[in-house]
Amino acid sequence: MGKTVKGAIIAVIVLFLLVVVSNGFFYTVDYKTSAIVTNFGKIDKIETQPGLHVKIPFVQSTQEVYTGSRIYDIPTSDVITKDKKTMIADDYVIWQVTDEAKYYQTLGAVPARAEERIDAAVYNATKNIISSMTQDEVIAARGETLTSIITAESNSDIKEYGITILTAEIKALDLPEDNKEAVYERMISERQNIAAGYKAQGDAQAQKIKNETDKEVSITLANANKEAEQIIADGEAAYMQILSDAYNNEEKADFYNYLRSLDAIKESLRGDNKTLILDKDSELVQILYGVQ
Repeated sequence: MGKTVKGAIIAVIVLFLLVVVSNGFFYTVDYKTSAIVTNFGKIDKIETQPGLHVKIPFVQSTQEVYTGSRIYDIPTSDVITKDKKTMIADDYVIWQVTDEAKYYQTLGAVPARAEERIDAAVYNATKNIISSMTQDEVIAARGETLTSIITAESNSDIKEYGITILTAEIKALDLPEDNKEAVYERMISERQNIAAGYKAQGDAQAQKIKNETDKEVSITLANANKEAEQIIADGEAAYMQILSDAYNNEEKADFYNYLRSLDAIKESLRGDNKTLILDKDSELVQILYGVQ
């Protein structure tokens, strides 16, 4: 029994030593991860190929670095515009390690230290950019324009740390509660003034179109009336010419006068009164009584 127990203890010790030695010989690299291999604290190589790799035990050590994108929510901060208006900026950042050597040498490959630098860089960039713009300009630039400017300026401050800010975006840019109402009222007033200007331009354009249309209608009616008068005049002239041609001798003229006289008598006898009082020398008396 004593030998068996002793043999079991020796086997456990040997197994433990093998595990320790194997851990000292091997290390793994995961997807979107790099391994910084150092010799007594100095970088020997940076392994980026995923899988199992060999190292020299007790001489080389490894530091794992995640190289995928990370998101960091920056605490809100007050910023002051060029026209001395206070605004509250709430930023978030998406960042990534792009130079593992610099990241290890400057920050010890510690994410918390990187986020401290990012916090300061983004805050300074946000403060500097907004302080160079009026409140109206800041509001107008919200979105892609402001994001690209802040991102570019933030990266200029942290490039020495081996990290890159992919985007530094203001997710909320608000006004302090004490002046929100005044700003909103001013914005509403400005929008109303702009709307009134557009309406005035539209009314003026509409009136111009109406005036031009009325002018065209008047010209068209005048031309139409002129043409109608000309047609009527031409018709009357043709009518008179036809009459002149029809009664161009004395007998035809007398017959025409006779018909006109009958028409005149007919018109005179309209209504209930059938009495005619005529002068004895009138043409009607001559026609009725055959007086020459």
